[in-house]
Amino acid sequence: MALVRQSAAALLADARAGRLHEVLAEQASIQFESRAGAAEIRSWQRSLPVLLADLVDAGLGHVEVLLEHKLPHSPKRVDAILCGTHPRLGEPVYLLVELKQWSRAELLAAELVSLDAYAEPVLHPVSQVRGYCDYLVDSTPALGDRPHAVHGIAYLHNASRAAVSALTQYEPDQRGQLFTMDDKAALIDHLRTVLAPDSGRDEARKAAEDLVNFQHSVSKPLMTLAAKEMQEREQFVLLDEQRVAYHLVLQAVERARAARTQTVVIVLGGPGSGKSVIALNLLGELSRQGRPAHHATGSSAFTNTMRKIAGRRDKRVQTLFKYFNNYIDSEPRELDVLICDEAHRIRETSVNRYTKREARERARPQINELIDVAWVPVFLLDENQTVRPGEMGSRAQIEAAAQALGCRVDVVHLAGRFRCGGSASFDGWVARLLEIDRQPPVPWGKIATPLDEGFAVATARSPEQLEAWLLRQADAFGGTSRIAAGYCWPWSDPVTSENGKVLVPDVEIGAWRRPWNAKPGKRVSDAPESYYWASDERGFGQVGCIYTAQGFEYDWAGVIFGDDFVRRDGTWVARPQYSHDPAVRKSDGAQFANLIRNTYKVLLTRGMRGVCLYSTDPETQEFLESIALLQQDP
Repeated sequence: MALVRQSAAALLADARAGRLHEVLAEQASIQFESRAGAAEIRSWQRSLPVLLADLVDAGLGHVEVLLEHKLPHSPKRVDAILCGTHPRLGEPVYLLVELKQWSRAELLAAELVSLDAYAEPVLHPVSQVRGYCDYLVDSTPALGDRPHAVHGIAYLHNASRAAVSALTQYEPDQRGQLFTMDDKAALIDHLRTVLAPDSGRDEARKAAEDLVNFQHSVSKPLMTLAAKEMQEREQFVLLDEQRVAYHLVLQAVERARAARTQTVVIVLGGPGSGKSVIALNLLGELSRQGRPAHHATGSSAFTNTMRKIAGRRDKRVQTLFKYFNNYIDSEPRELDVLICDEAHRIRETSVNRYTKREARERARPQINELIDVAWVPVFLLDENQTVRPGEMGSRAQIEAAAQALGCRVDVVHLAGRFRCGGSASFDGWVARLLEIDRQPPVPWGKIATPLDEGFAVATARSPEQLEAWLLRQADAFGGTSRIAAGYCWPWSDPVTSENGKVLVPDVEIGAWRRPWNAKPGKRVSDAPESYYWASDERGFGQVGCIYTAQGFEYDWAGVIFGDDFVRRDGTWVARPQYSHDPAVRKSDGAQFANLIRNTYKVLLTRGMRGVCLYSTDPETQEFLESIALLQQDP
């Protein structure tokens, strides 16, 4: 959906009268319920009249223009889409335009550009518009059948060719060409080769109407690519109950096709039980079969990492990985299957401050949106991993919503463990340790079996010892190590030093000081982005929080219990006054206690081969030492 849609000539008249940017700002406030920023309004005032005048000069005033068009299932917007007919083929054609006000730019790498106005590198505009074109085709079956209908250009209308000469070092194609202020004649010639000057206003309007009304799903070329990408990966092997869940979903898809029956599949499993392995296998197989399917989560870190893993060789595959709130304005049964991984993170609604007013008015519970969008919605969850207020993806809530919507419900329990040394004993020990289980805490040595000998459980008497233990384990046995902690210290933005942006060592315990992992969107040179803290080898230098650890695994886990969860008189006491999590600390007493228990359960179960525990509270530390198998030497 676009903020504004009109012919180029009509829009140019509004721009010259000083009205167009006001209309766009008004529509943004209506659709997004937030005011457009001053910089965005200035860009409309300065860029749109230039483009629109060029279109009229090219004899294309009749072309229908969609301004600030939102891509399907995405927050991204295209500056302008020009809709008309092809001069030779006579078919509808769409030209996506990325407008830039840049006057100078330097090329850092093949796709990265440095600008004086920005502290961080930005994407090459040709790569940007080419990505938008690919995304639109890949998510629109009608365009997937005729990809030649979509074209793209980047227009740097304030820049001379000499000032951005480094940016011209790219391979132009149908979906990516760059024009500057010196290229006006070439731009007009290009516009005329894509859009027919003599086509009528009605044809252009019809092309735009088709684009707005296209159904959005996954195109066949992208499904073929996704199948190749994921099914060639040996690590995605399914065993036992994992294969049961996998086949239940495929059976439900067949049933939906044969009898138009909607089935909700709920897959329940603890840490490391293979939920995400099932998800990726399903996505690959469904793509191979030509079934439109998405993978969705509620976690930025998890979604970005899944995109990196599954779409490493082709970024187009990354577009199959979405967020739970991407389906607020979707049509019923747009997809055959929606795989909701980490479903315990489902929220009450998908509404946020960017939600358009009309979408806000028809908003429903997020669970209902996720069920409605697919014939077979699949929910993979661990009910003991809810760690924030408002997360409501429990089996009971999903079943109730599914039954109310008239869906069949299938449930699968995953019994295996592929994390924590494959130890079911350790998962039970953690549940007892944190009093999630009704049975009291017990020393690890009394519950461990001979099969658990490959998994190490230890305590350290200081953070220095904890860090040293992790380094020794990784050095002796190999693998990755990470330290994670309860959210009991402030989390500062990076600060500027003589060497650039650096993280602040907020986690301070005596003389030991370490920074949290980087904040989302706050890049520093010597640390990974927050999304990749658990998987990037540079992550060991920072302390991870629940939001970067949840859903991930590493070989050796160090866990720091903070003052928000302590032992007093033989039981756990949750203390919100020591929490620095702005969302969680507002919870009432019982809810806060449950969320903190789940937080530490998640942190304790990230390790594949071992875990080391430490508490900042002396009484709690004494308790931890009494139930772990090993204590580190002073």
